[in-house]
Amino acid sequence: MIYGTARRLRPHDIRAVTFDTRWRGLDPVQVRDYLSRTADELDQLHRELTTANIEAERIRQALRRWQSRHTVCHHPESDRWAR
Repeated sequence: MIYGTARRLRPHDIRAVTFDTRWRGLDPVQVRDYLSRTADELDQLHRELTTANIEAERIRQALRRWQSRHTVCHHPESDRWAR
């Protein structure tokens, strides 16, 4: 079956998909090869997304720490511009 649930498509889903056979149809070897390449690409994209999300969270936390340290800073020069 091609369509399962509304959940996100995972590489395993692509590799495990089955199709009905027909007398005239696509070359099953070419279809399998293409689906395998597609699954590999999706797997790579999932890994890159996970890495990007981890890096974004690390940057957010660093920014929060920086903001916390600098909210108590008082620079006399900045008062000049506030007037």
